This record gives sequence, C-alpha cells and structure tokens, in this order.
Amino acid sequence: MNSQSKKILVIDDEADIREIAQLSLQVMMGWHVTTAASGAVGLEKAIAQLPDLILLDVMMPDMDGPATRRALLNHPLTCSIPVIFLTAKVHNYHDYADLNLAAVLCKPFDPTLLGGQIIKALGWPVVQVMPSYPQSQAC
Repeated sequence: MNSQSKKILVIDDEADIREIAQLSLQVMMGWHVTTAASGAVGLEKAIAQLPDLILLDVMMPDMDGPATRRALLNHPLTCSIPVIFLTAKVHNYHDYADLNLAAVLCKPFDPTLLGGQIIKALGWPVVQVMPSYPQSQAC
C-alpha cells in the first residue's frame, strides 16, 4: 500500500454492494478496503482499524445506518472519521443533519465514478493510480 492510499470501510448488509464497492475502490483508486455486513460489526472494525472513510448503508436490520453513525460519533476513536451514507431510498436529507455526514450517495452507484465522488465529497487530492503490470521479458 503506497503512502497515498486511503483506508476505507464499507458497511452494508448486501454482499454484492460490499463486493462492488470494494473492488471498484481497490482497483480504480488503489485504496485498501475492508467490509462489514452489519452496523455492529462495522463499529467494531472502525474502532480497530480507524479508516480514513466509512461508506455506510442507511437501511440495515438491527443496527441501521443512522444508529451506527450515532455510535461512531459517540466513540472517541471514531467520532472524527468521515461518513458517507449509501442509500437506495430517496430520503429527506435534512433528517440526517445531526449526523455530520460528508455526503449521501444513491444506490445503485456507478462503480467507475465512486472513487471520484468520494474524492470530491471529502476534498481529497486527486492522485493518478496506474495499475502495475509485470515487466515483459525481452525475446
């Protein structure tokens, strides 16, 4: 992992969303991405890993996105980690004003645009990521 690499935690109860986000951000951005299938597991991982960003699903069973975000805000190690909500439902985003969100992105998201949307939302510098390929041998 290079020094420009970011650590991202994706918390979503849908396995396909976790996998698409993880692959997209790893391949296209070169970021290190871990995932969690629930708010409770995501909270544990956030405390242990201290990611640079959390992508958080709004609607999950048991501990939903807003409850997870409140728990993150109430913990001294995670209160300053930026959070972007992922949601499939159109909500009144003013309902989330007390959650100090960096952004709200709609699902389904375009995996080719996700990294750029994150960079724009957080004001991170744009870094050109070039995939590394093995050097070919001379004939």
